Order: sequence, then structure tokens, then C-alpha cells
Amino acid sequence: MSVRKLKPITPGQRFRVVNGFDAITTDKPEKSLLAPLKKSGGRNSQGKMTIRHRGGGHKRRYRIIDFKRDKQDVTATVNSIQYDPNRTAFIALVEYKDGEKRYIIAQNGLQVGQEVASGKNANPEIGNALPLNNIPLGTIISCIELRPGQGAVMARSAGTFAQLMARDGKFATVKLPSGETRLVLSNCLATIGAVSNSDHQLLVSGKAGRSRWLGRRPRTRPVAMNPVDHPMGGGEGRASGGHPRSKNGIPAKGFRTRSKTKNTNRYIIERRKK
Repeated sequence: MSVRKLKPITPGQRFRVVNGFDAITTDKPEKSLLAPLKKSGGRNSQGKMTIRHRGGGHKRRYRIIDFKRDKQDVTATVNSIQYDPNRTAFIALVEYKDGEKRYIIAQNGLQVGQEVASGKNANPEIGNALPLNNIPLGTIISCIELRPGQGAVMARSAGTFAQLMARDGKFATVKLPSGETRLVLSNCLATIGAVSNSDHQLLVSGKAGRSRWLGRRPRTRPVAMNPVDHPMGGGEGRASGGHPRSKNGIPAKGFRTRSKTKNTNRYIIERRKK
């Protein structure tokens, strides 16, 4: 993993920091695992804008990722590590003994030619997916299921990882990337190792156009609006805008929006730090 700082030969490159992509081994995706990806531009079925600041961007094709890792007790060989435009993490193309190919989220340190497996009989090594029951305590894990068979939903983005802290009965205690500690069923799958591309947080786009390529449209500061447009708008001169809140009036920056009566609150041992 490395990043490159470009020479300031143009204003857009002056502060730009790009990924070195030294972990990537090929630039051609597997055709059988591609699917079309339609963009809505933030509009609903009536054509009305329901999400602001979306639209445009480069055309993409979706890579079908195996989040479930349900082909168990069969080893697969890593053919290549690839870039995925739909996510921050790199992906690995693996080929099973029977010839089937699948994409999985690549973990830090995953190498071409390495064998990976899933299931309770797999060894607790980088890239292998095991039930939390079979993972040694203190292990760094990622791509964690919340319900058995659901597929990975937690700790999937670049550089993220969780830690298996304890086990008690049918639950395991996991410390998540946000700092939250919660109970997860012990028969849920998790992958050994941290997610790849940990340098993603160091990247600097360098110019506004690069956000447009990613499908992000310009955002107007709420304090620059009129009162009719936003709760933080209006005022004489350069008013502060008052308490930070969304366009719908929901307070931001510290205000807790999680329901106090949510059923899964009982599984959260410690909330994330503010």
C-alpha cells in the first residue's frame, strides 16, 4: 500500500494525492461477474429529486461480490487483486477447484496464488471466512455478518477492521470500527484480517471536477441560504446559522437519532464515542 503526491504542474494537481495501486495486479475485470449499474441521479419513480447533490459521474459496471462466502470446505486460489469503482476496498478474484470464479473483498496482505477457504474447518488465516465460534479471541476480523447466512454487512470499507473480544454462550462480543462494542451471534461468519486499501483515507482529490466524476454535485452551505430554504439560513450580515441541523430540522453533530425503543439496543454493550 502506498500513495503518490503529484508534482504541481497544474492547479488541479498541486495538492493531489493518488493511490499507488501497487497491490493491483490486473486492470481487466472478469466478464462473467459484471452486471449493469443504473443511476437514478437522486430521483424517485416520479422523477422527483429525493436526494440532493447526486447526478452525473462516470459510467460503471457492478462487480458481483460474494459477501456470503457460502461455498464452504472448498479451497479457492486468488487469481488477481482488482480495483472496484463501486467501493473503497480492493477486490480479489478467486477460482475454486471446480472452476467457479467469484469476487471477494480483499484483505490486507492477500497475495496472488494464495489459497482461501470458508467454513468452520478453515484455518484462521488472512482471507479465510469462519464462524465467530471458530476464531481465536483477540483476532482482527472484517466483513462480519449480523445474521447467519445474511452475508457480510459490517467492516467492509477500505482499511476497516473489528476485533473479537469475548464469547459467552451463543453470542460473541465484537469491537466494531466505530468504537461500538456489540454482541453478534457466534455462528455468524467473519473474515480474518483487515480490509485492503488502508491508504484510502490519505487520498486528496485536488479539484472539484474529481467529485463530479464520482457522481457528486455541488453543495450549497446552509448558512448562505434564505430562511425559506433551510433552518440555518437568513440573518443580518454573516450570521452563524444557529444550531447545526438538517434541511428537515433534525439536529446534527452529536444529536442521537437512534430510536430508544429499537429492539437491537440490547445487543449494544458500549456506544461509539462522540
